Amino acid sequence: MERITIRVVIIFSVFLLLHTTTCVEDEVKRSLVDFLAKLSKDGVNSGALLGWNSSSDPCKDRWKGVTCDARNTTVGKLFLDNLGLVGELDIGLLCNVELLADSLTVLHLENNNISGGISSEIAYCKQLTRVHLNGNKLYGSLPASLSMLNNLKILDVSNNKFFSTLPDLSRISGLTVFLAQNNAISGEIPRFDFSNLKQFDVSNNNLSGAVPDVLGHFTTASFLGNPELCGDPLPNKCPSSPQAENIVDNSKSSSKDQIIMFVGYLVLGLVFVFLIIFILCKRIRRKKKIVDSLPQKAEATEDGDNSMYKSSTYESLEYKAGFSKSENSALVSSSLVVLTSPEVNGLRFEDLLKAPAEMLGRGNNGSVYKVVLENRMTLVVKRIKNWEIASHEINQRMRRLDQVKHPNVLPALAFYSSKEEKLLVYEYQQNGSLFKLLHGTHAAETFDWASRLGVAATLAEALAFMHQELQDDWIAHGNFKSSNIFLNKNMEPCISEYGLGTVTTPASSSEAFKDDVHGFGVILLELLTGNLVRHNGVDLTDWVHSVVREEWTGEVFDKALRSEYASEERMVSLLQVALKCVNPSPEARPAMNQVVVMINKIKEEEERSAISYEP
Repeated sequence: MERITIRVVIIFSVFLLLHTTTCVEDEVKRSLVDFLAKLSKDGVNSGALLGWNSSSDPCKDRWKGVTCDARNTTVGKLFLDNLGLVGELDIGLLCNVELLADSLTVLHLENNNISGGISSEIAYCKQLTRVHLNGNKLYGSLPASLSMLNNLKILDVSNNKFFSTLPDLSRISGLTVFLAQNNAISGEIPRFDFSNLKQFDVSNNNLSGAVPDVLGHFTTASFLGNPELCGDPLPNKCPSSPQAENIVDNSKSSSKDQIIMFVGYLVLGLVFVFLIIFILCKRIRRKKKIVDSLPQKAEATEDGDNSMYKSSTYESLEYKAGFSKSENSALVSSSLVVLTSPEVNGLRFEDLLKAPAEMLGRGNNGSVYKVVLENRMTLVVKRIKNWEIASHEINQRMRRLDQVKHPNVLPALAFYSSKEEKLLVYEYQQNGSLFKLLHGTHAAETFDWASRLGVAATLAEALAFMHQELQDDWIAHGNFKSSNIFLNKNMEPCISEYGLGTVTTPASSSEAFKDDVHGFGVILLELLTGNLVRHNGVDLTDWVHSVVREEWTGEVFDKALRSEYASEERMVSLLQVALKCVNPSPEARPAMNQVVVMINKIKEEEERSAISYEP
């Protein structure tokens, strides 16, 4: 038996080693090598000169010009300036690979001889913050899909051969630098958020029309070399229209009676304005009273059983959980009932008890521990208390839950049940919970509207699937909240602890399923508002209802969503779904399969809207 155990540990260790040596996906490496190959230098393979090849790893082997994240698992920045590259730019090789598109933040290709144009596929690289393409031979039009790069801060396309018109980039509220001088761009200057721009230059092009109001931030130098441009800050003024001249003439010929009549209207108007101001001040005072009760953002710890963010020192699970000697003797005599994962076959309580453990959280339903086994596998052990269910019923329930598979529902790997102790074993999810993603320090920077809508749709489909499959078994989730939603290695949401809530009967199962719908509705409110479910005694559901009643619906939404110009129409549609789910009357709440239909309709509208921005 010991020899078999040793062999299993050795095999698993080799398997784990092989899976941890490769940091970057093969698809990402291939796309990087192909991208550089199209920028080859005089027929010489630039990949060989820079050390890029598919048999090595860009992060671990430190490819020249490549910068990775702190964990050396994703490519974040490309710096390929001043390398004499003469090939054609194919941005699709970077942005059509999902893993690379989701991680690439900086693209530097300055001062080469690269030709070609920028394809609309650049919109898929939605994490880009800096794009430097100046000093090349790029041509064609700048794609309208650039407006979809909501995180973009710097765009430099100067000293190229671009023509046609400039795209409307006013939706990118964080844009601070836009440089397009020394091209052949024509048409009028579109809208920009000049209040945020720190550098702006469109000089030496073929632009025409009036210079927009730059709020005094930029001088003549930013617009010189465009003979058909006019207006401040340029010296050549725009010609007045005939309509404007007629208005001036008519104003000079106004009669005395018309002036008296105008003054009369002005007095009446002032009285009306003061009346409106009085009413608005009264409403604003009422609004302030409600807004002051808003649950504020906080670096909160999760209330409940799965706080992944409280730290403590590692001790053995036996020490951490405080098992008594009588409990230990009963525990070590049995093996875990292994459900799904062959990797934990043969695991005994003795192994768990001796393994280093960290308490992650303690709540009303029990405690949660992070356990690291000798083979480096990391598990989460849930110790349940006050679960009024017989051991044979637990056995039946856990085996039934194991039969219902969904990729966005975390399965229990193993369980143990006795009169003294009930334990469940899960795979540890290192990316944390939806709670932390929403309420952590950097939530607003990483969780945009499209991602939140995607999370809502994924969770709705997973919960609806579980309800459909388990309705005849009367098994609902029982404790559906953001701290029980974890993010897998692909940052996809997964439901945890399904079926660990109150045991239901045929009579009470309907109410339990409706409670899950209510919990889902609260999560939707968290996604839309970015606020805690309860803070300083204020309940999020009550607060949202009060704001909506006062017809200030726009005040509900997270400032981060409003700053990225997310569609208020579709946010309001999702808010309406959430309010249906949290209806005080359980009978009035929709079933989860109905919720899926409503959310998918909103998601389809969002996707159609995104496509419409492409040229």
